[in-house]
Amino acid sequence: MMKKAVFLDRDGTINEEMGYINHISRFNIFDFVPDAIKILNECGFLIFVVTNQSGMARGYFDEKLLHAVHAALISEVEKKKATIEKIYFCPHHPGEGNQKYRIDCNCRKPKPGMIKMAQEEFNIDLKKSYIIGDRYKDVQFGKKLGLKTILVLTGYGLGEYTYQKNYWPEQPDNVCNNLLEAANLIKSFQK
Repeated sequence: MMKKAVFLDRDGTINEEMGYINHISRFNIFDFVPDAIKILNECGFLIFVVTNQSGMARGYFDEKLLHAVHAALISEVEKKKATIEKIYFCPHHPGEGNQKYRIDCNCRKPKPGMIKMAQEEFNIDLKKSYIIGDRYKDVQFGKKLGLKTILVLTGYGLGEYTYQKNYWPEQPDNVCNNLLEAANLIKSFQK
């Protein structure tokens, strides 16, 4: 049986936007995130994080730190009895940084690679799934794959929506103040 999912951007959606998270002390999860994920879990959604992390390519942090950040996120969410199924990340950049990561890959958002991996690995029905993020590229990412899109106004969201929305070829399906409001909106659609 196919499953429904919510794909979450990380920086600016789950945690404060800080540029590159190059130390664990800079990873500040919004207080409402565990509750939001729990609401989505209770609605039957698998939760995935999909995040570009080109700071690895640029040498700002290593994979060990990235895994420590993601372990901290999972631990915080689990305190509320909520679950993130898997975190997908793209460490690549097409033109900068370490040669090992200097790749024009298919996983760097807004390309579809990370969602395609989750779809194949977990049998996801994209038409019943959502993406939530604070950047227009998250909207583009979701639209390419037929997901319902929600732009949140945390992180870069407020500025991008205020000053750039008139230039976007496609608009998000919904705009919410934050991830908790987005989770409650999705819950209201399940009735």
